[in-house]
Amino acid sequence: MSDVQTFIRDTVTQHPVVLFMKGTAQFPQCGFSGKAIQILKGNGVKKLVTVNVLEDDDVRQGIKEFSSWPTIPQLYISGEFVGGSDIMNEMNESGELKTMLDGSGATA
Repeated sequence: MSDVQTFIRDTVTQHPVVLFMKGTAQFPQCGFSGKAIQILKGNGVKKLVTVNVLEDDDVRQGIKEFSSWPTIPQLYISGEFVGGSDIMNEMNESGELKTMLDGSGATA
C-alpha cells in the first residue's frame, strides 16, 4: 500500500468525521465543498477533520482510488465512505445523515 493510501486510511479511521474537500472549512474553494461544510455544520458537527486535496496532488488522486469515487468532496463517517455532496444532501433531507453523525460522536 502506498504512503498516500496509508495516510488516507489512517485519517478516516482515526477521526469520527473526515471530509476530503477542495479548500478548507473556513475557505472552501468549490461550491460542492462549501455545501458539504454547510450541511455538516448544520447538523452540529464539532469534531470535523478536513483534508484539502488542492494542497497535494497525490492525495487528490489517491482519495479517488481509495473510495472508487470520481469526485470531491468525499465524506467519511466512522471510517466508512458515505459519498459526495449530492448524497450528503439527500441523506441530510431524509435525516439519515444526522443519525450517522450523532452515532459517530462528532456532534457531542
